[in-house]
Amino acid sequence: MKSFVFLTAALFLVAAVSASAYDEDDLPYDYYSKTCPKLECIVHKKMEEWIKKDYSLAPALMRLHFHDCFVRGCDASILLDYEGSEKNANASKTLRGFEVIEDIKRELEKECPKTVSCADILTVAARDATLAVGGPYWMVPYGRKDGTVSNAKEADQLVPMGHEVVTDLLELFQSKGLNVLDLVVLSGAHTIGRTTCESLQYRLYNYNGTKKSDTRLDHLYLNYLERKCRWASEYVDLDAVTPKKFDVQYYKNLQKGMGLLLTDQLLYKDSRTAPIVTALATQPDEFGSLFSASMVKMGNIQDYLSTDGEVRLNCARVNAPTNY
Repeated sequence: MKSFVFLTAALFLVAAVSASAYDEDDLPYDYYSKTCPKLECIVHKKMEEWIKKDYSLAPALMRLHFHDCFVRGCDASILLDYEGSEKNANASKTLRGFEVIEDIKRELEKECPKTVSCADILTVAARDATLAVGGPYWMVPYGRKDGTVSNAKEADQLVPMGHEVVTDLLELFQSKGLNVLDLVVLSGAHTIGRTTCESLQYRLYNYNGTKKSDTRLDHLYLNYLERKCRWASEYVDLDAVTPKKFDVQYYKNLQKGMGLLLTDQLLYKDSRTAPIVTALATQPDEFGSLFSASMVKMGNIQDYLSTDGEVRLNCARVNAPTNY
């Protein structure tokens, strides 16, 4: 038992140190201190207004940020709206919150025109969304540029859909500069939010072609899901116990066979991730700190050169070419 505690503590320490080094070497915190000092106040106020009207926008914006960063880095390519763009990919069909980012963008264009990128707006909006539902606060580094390319095929290839094995997820995360601890910690965002029954019906009615359910599921939870998910279009909470509270219940659920998505449940079955799940289930304060660090690391993923980007005037489309 003691060795497990020491191992887990060591993992946490390594993660905190590596996250700190990563963001300090990358983007600055004071990027807009002179050009748009009211940025965070404006975003915070707008986020409060939107989430007060619709609580479900909080997890939606966190998910939107994740989808953005895992395809071409955090460059707001998910916000570009045209035929064949990431927004119109199969992997993006249930994404929401685009109107929130556009609303914030319009307000910032009034305050500091042509200054704040949509990528930075989405990143800080995800932070404030987390904060609004009881999650931790963290300082956001700034200076991202908006990409000019968005490809639906890339989104469908890269974004996890909930049925991948842990090895696939680890390889994806490692390709983005993230590690096994980041995988487990960022998966904890599923402590809030919901998904469509379409994404899990195969676990309920025909797992691996057996015409039976996934035996990993707790039987009472399975009975509930079978009643709830007769229709693919129905929605179900990712955390069946405390769906509107940012806490460690998600990890406790995995220990009970109540991981809604297969990718979630497998984290408790894999020897590389199960010890971290067990540790986080009983350490809410550590989870908050680690989640903050992992979100900063994810927000710093950049697959492009800053000189290749721009500051979009409208988050849904690239700027018109400048004629000289």
